[in-house]
Amino acid sequence: MAGAASALFLLDIKGRVLVWRDFRGDVSSVQAERFFTKLLEKEGDPQDPVAYDNGVTYMFIQHNNVYLMTASRQNCNAASILLFLHRVVDVFKHYFEELEEESLRDNFVVVYELLDEMMDFGYPQYTEAKILGEFIKTDAYRMEVTQRPPMAVTNAVSWRSEGIQYKKNEVFLDVVESVNILVNSNGQIVRSDVVGALKMRTYLSGMPECKLGLNDRVLLEAQGRNAKGKAIDLDDVKFHQCVRLARFENDRTISFIPPDGAFEVMTYRLGTQVKPLVWVEAQVERHSKSRVEILVKARSQFKERSTATNVEIELPIPTDATNPDVRTSMGSSTYAPEKDALIWKIKSFPGGKEYMLRAEFRLPSITAEEAVPERKAPIRVKFEIPYFTVSGIQVSSN
Repeated sequence: MAGAASALFLLDIKGRVLVWRDFRGDVSSVQAERFFTKLLEKEGDPQDPVAYDNGVTYMFIQHNNVYLMTASRQNCNAASILLFLHRVVDVFKHYFEELEEESLRDNFVVVYELLDEMMDFGYPQYTEAKILGEFIKTDAYRMEVTQRPPMAVTNAVSWRSEGIQYKKNEVFLDVVESVNILVNSNGQIVRSDVVGALKMRTYLSGMPECKLGLNDRVLLEAQGRNAKGKAIDLDDVKFHQCVRLARFENDRTISFIPPDGAFEVMTYRLGTQVKPLVWVEAQVERHSKSRVEILVKARSQFKERSTATNVEIELPIPTDATNPDVRTSMGSSTYAPEKDALIWKIKSFPGGKEYMLRAEFRLPSITAEEAVPERKAPIRVKFEIPYFTVSGIQVSSN
């Protein structure tokens, strides 16, 4: 088993101890002072969340004006401890709306009760705010009543309470994908990747068992089925804690008892190259030293049955341009001088369509003798396409 944390400290922005909980008895409150000294020494490298001094390892995060820090004399799993600290922040925000020095000072009793439940002898335990909220109440008068710990604390399913009942059982599943594409001035794709997530909302009674299947190439090939054309290669797959990882490794089935309400089943990434769904071409014509004309064509490269919404095309323009005269075949345009850009917005962009924008700008007739080289910023395109996945991922219920 990985090493355990010796103590957990909550410090203010000046390094003073607000709350600290000793779990193993092998460190003292002096560790907080030594930690803050190390923190000031490495002020030039604030990205490193781990420090070491005289046999003690410090791992910390900062949230608003509070430092959350663990001290340990053992070889801990740093990723596990840092994730635990972020979960502690989420739980405190659930109770206090926001985690700040003031909210900690006002709720010492609740803070200590929560820390006792979330970590035992230096090992992380229960970090689900909904479950903790069932037997640790913020109001003092409610805490006088002896609360029976929910079953979720005493069984293996810590993310779901027993006894949940609905008149109508419902499950909603959404696949949300983001496409990041970088295209150079010659029209060649420099970088392309797809980041996706399976998001669910479950309103189910009891302790239901859910199973999902994907058109994953590894699964299809293992089953001896033809994977050509409809299979995808998933990279960097991350699951919610409710998913049985051993089952997925064995037969690629996503099997789980879901939390109640909304949650993210899994996230994934695909490194396969995809063509830009909205292609933008721009031509710049300089009619004189004081007048520039830009012609932009935007073309949707997806099937007609789909429609892109909230399309926003950000066109860079010269820093000293003034008096824009813009005409568009669809949508509206806004001059954003703080961004040195022209923003072209199209609410609805059906597949297989092409729209145009023509803009004319005035430039100062007098220029500096040592002219600064003209910057060449990229054209940025943002949009949404409902009911459309770039990766071709298919989700089935088993």
